[in-house]
Amino acid sequence: MTPNAQNTAGNEPVLPGHWAAAIESQLLAGEKIQCWLEIDLDTRLQFASGLIAVTDQRLLARAPSEPTWSAWPLRAGLALNHHDNAGVGTLELLDEAGRLAAWRYTLSHNLAALRVISEFELHQAAIVSGQAVQRPDDDVCPKCKAPLEPGVEECPICSREATVSPSTWTLFRLWRFARPYRWQLLTGFLLTLASTAAQLVPPYLTMPLMDEVLIPFQNGKPIDWPLVGMYLGGLFGAAALAWGLGWIRTYILSLVSERMGRDLRTTTYEHLLGLSLEYFGGKRTGDLMARIGNETDRINIFLSLDLLNFATDVLMITMTAVILFSINPWLALVTLLPLPIIGWLIHFVREKLRTGFEKIDRVWAEVTNVLADTIPGIRVVKAFAQEKREGERFRAANEHNLQMNDKLNKTWSLFTPTVTLLTEVGLLVVWVFGIWQISKGDSTVGVLTAFLAYIGRFYTRLDSMSRIVSATQRAASSTKRIFDILDHVSSVPEPSKPVHLSKVTGRLELKKASFRYGTRAVTRDVDLVIEPGEMIGLVGHSGSGKSTLVNLICRFYDVTEGQVLIDGVDVRSVPVAEFRQHIGLVLQEPFLFFGTIADNIAYGKPNATRQEIIAAARAAHAHEFILRLPHGYDSLVGERGQGLSGGERQRISIARALLIDPRILILDEATSAVDTETEKEIQKALDNLVKGRTTIAIAHRLSTLRKADRLVVMDRGRIVEIGNHDELMATEGHYFKLYMAQARNVDTEPLLPRAPEQLKTHAE
Repeated sequence: MTPNAQNTAGNEPVLPGHWAAAIESQLLAGEKIQCWLEIDLDTRLQFASGLIAVTDQRLLARAPSEPTWSAWPLRAGLALNHHDNAGVGTLELLDEAGRLAAWRYTLSHNLAALRVISEFELHQAAIVSGQAVQRPDDDVCPKCKAPLEPGVEECPICSREATVSPSTWTLFRLWRFARPYRWQLLTGFLLTLASTAAQLVPPYLTMPLMDEVLIPFQNGKPIDWPLVGMYLGGLFGAAALAWGLGWIRTYILSLVSERMGRDLRTTTYEHLLGLSLEYFGGKRTGDLMARIGNETDRINIFLSLDLLNFATDVLMITMTAVILFSINPWLALVTLLPLPIIGWLIHFVREKLRTGFEKIDRVWAEVTNVLADTIPGIRVVKAFAQEKREGERFRAANEHNLQMNDKLNKTWSLFTPTVTLLTEVGLLVVWVFGIWQISKGDSTVGVLTAFLAYIGRFYTRLDSMSRIVSATQRAASSTKRIFDILDHVSSVPEPSKPVHLSKVTGRLELKKASFRYGTRAVTRDVDLVIEPGEMIGLVGHSGSGKSTLVNLICRFYDVTEGQVLIDGVDVRSVPVAEFRQHIGLVLQEPFLFFGTIADNIAYGKPNATRQEIIAAARAAHAHEFILRLPHGYDSLVGERGQGLSGGERQRISIARALLIDPRILILDEATSAVDTETEKEIQKALDNLVKGRTTIAIAHRLSTLRKADRLVVMDRGRIVEIGNHDELMATEGHYFKLYMAQARNVDTEPLLPRAPEQLKTHAE
């Protein structure tokens, strides 16, 4: 719940200091404030401060810039309503006679406004009925007391994605990608076991070499060369076997890890493509690129190198400890003394590294985001001479990244030398205790030599294993960020029982279609029928809901209430890809991919023949300019269509829509960003495109809608008028005002034919 709306449920709310004193003098004897909302807009939509408070007896309000308070006793017939539009919310107080007052606020306070309405209605009902306030348990969140909409069980505030520190257990979720390669992994483990055992043979052979050959030779006995040859052969054979097994093991496990990395990247990217536009609206391009690129690479390195080394270290330490205890239990016990201290250090450092690496990942994503913003937008950067500003922005992000790494390195730099110091101390203890045992005759020089050889490997592996803490926490952080994508469920799901459309005529129907984006109501109770082959023009002010309506028809979003039907079938019952095959989309800003002209035209139909591509280009009036390019249809288009004019890009976009021959066509401001001559060329292409198709066209420039069968006028998310141009002009409603406002800014020929009385009105 936002901090400017407090529901006490029996406790007095804490008002901001500057309001507490002001409202105290307005309260009646025994009157208690139940809820309050600090509004932040005045009647001219300029930022100003005001307050609305619900008490157990009245509604108190002080409008922005007003010196006095207004009060309305709670009674029957009084109503407090709310609506929002284009980022502005409105609270209206009404009674039988009409509107008593209205207050406006930014939508960051929308939940607080809903809370105020809820408390108003609760205490109003209590006063009218003469009974105590009965607060239902299911209309508010039990944690934050935010109001819940009807039918909603999960609080929109409490259910937001929490920042959870990555856990090492997250790595076990990678088994989903390792399972197909489980036999190769088992083979790699057995090879690791065998190669580790082979590495432990040479120190064991040094004991008889010292005690049976070298020490007797110092005491005057001749060297037994056959015995020496056998021991040296054993040393060489063990080394060669360990090398061969290690090479095969590393090769097999590297192949497996690379394939797991490939599967992880592919699965994540394909899942990302399946998510709705709502998900991408809250994400940065650079962050998503970093997750699929850098994070999967880090996981891959962990699986192919770090985890392999860790497994080898664990096996080496375990097997070495077993051998040491079999040779000399007391000396082995002394050898293992530093282990508990090192274990405690690992646990201590792991907790710091766990959160540290996730912070570093987020900070690195900031650096990537700057690159993802500026490189595609380099033309704008240079046009406004903002190179220095963008350089400073990158320098600031890079400096933040450096600071976070420095902070983490302080911990890591202390940990590694400490482990090394403990291993050196442990080696010194072994020397002291071994010499003491030899002096008492409880051990031999050969045993001590073997122990020192083993202990060198033991502590080397122990030091190496301690470094896995850093790699593990990095990999856990990366895994969490990857699964944050994989765990996200699309808000436009595939139907559980799909309905397949054999033939689409293009009839569209919206029944009470409503959509909310977060706490903001964008469209409300839209009823509209579009017949097959009909052209509809959508007009209205910016933010009136035109693009949202198109997004609902394309099923980029799903309606929160109501239905969208195609040929009488709910679009949510049709597989998403199958449904969108029948829709052609021409956007205001056409997006072209890096590749040839032909590839871009055939994007929606990759198997199209060259003849089909040329036919679509001819219909889109693009064939002539394409042939003037150096390589014609095989000419490369730069990223986002660089190298082509806006009109040329738009005509390629129209050709792309023509090629798939859709039954439903969406034109979203298709000619708003071009000059008049180019618009004429595009309009000719559009005339070919709309023939025989159900067409929905959005346009601010009303001249592009002269051929529409009907105009649908939207305002504040609702359809307010429907009709042709003459009918709507005659009613002098919303469309008339839009038309006249635009006509006053046009110095050329009229946009549409006007009736004489309309020309007279305009002249006046």
